Amino acid sequence: MTLPLLSSKMVPRIAKVALALYMAYFIFPQVSLVSGKFASYSSYVNADGKFTLEYILLLGGEALIGMVIGFYINIIFAVFSTAGQFFAFQMGFSAAEAYDSLSQVENPLMGQFFNLLAMLVFMQNNWFQMLFLGALKTSFQSLNSFSIISSSDHLMKFMLSGLVHLFANALVIALPLMGTLFLINVAMGILSKAAPQMNLLSEGFPTLMLTSFFVIWTLLPEFFNFFTNSFFTGFRQIERLFISLGGGGI
Repeated sequence: MTLPLLSSKMVPRIAKVALALYMAYFIFPQVSLVSGKFASYSSYVNADGKFTLEYILLLGGEALIGMVIGFYINIIFAVFSTAGQFFAFQMGFSAAEAYDSLSQVENPLMGQFFNLLAMLVFMQNNWFQMLFLGALKTSFQSLNSFSIISSSDHLMKFMLSGLVHLFANALVIALPLMGTLFLINVAMGILSKAAPQMNLLSEGFPTLMLTSFFVIWTLLPEFFNFFTNSFFTGFRQIERLFISLGGGGI
């Protein structure tokens, strides 16, 4: 699985297999192969119920669709991690890195903090259920791997736009703190000229830290709302992408 948290090595493989079987058990009855509105795989099943060779090949293509979903969800989480890296750079914590067990890479402490906040919001609002019963179900109803191959240009534009929004949204999150710390640095520079005997290294760094934590604490409710809206918008975009690739309407 390529989804955040589920892709971690800390999650046992047997748990991933059990989750896949559990979701298949509940999604399959809702995806009609004969009379469904979208029925993306009905033409690849013979009248006697036997699977054709194309259908067997399409099963492997489902892995590609899963990778598309996982990649885009990882882009959403990368927004918050990148914003945390911007925070760490401005706060002077860019050298304080630790291994992040969720993303499985070295990440600044503030990046891990925002990544964990995003994961808590993701689980609190039950976005896993929306992901499985929304985007995943829509992919079975309206899309198959042949549709992705024939519309690869549209898919690439969608992924590239996601990367563009990654940096744009990360800057939107980080701008309040970056602007505040910029003004503090300007004030410190003016003080250093007015009072050259002042030791900015010993007095400026604690001021930056305390101000940064105060701004983050003040903006936490807004961050939570932004996280929630980002997940909701991302899932809706995935559903619209799959329906448009499958030729349906939303």
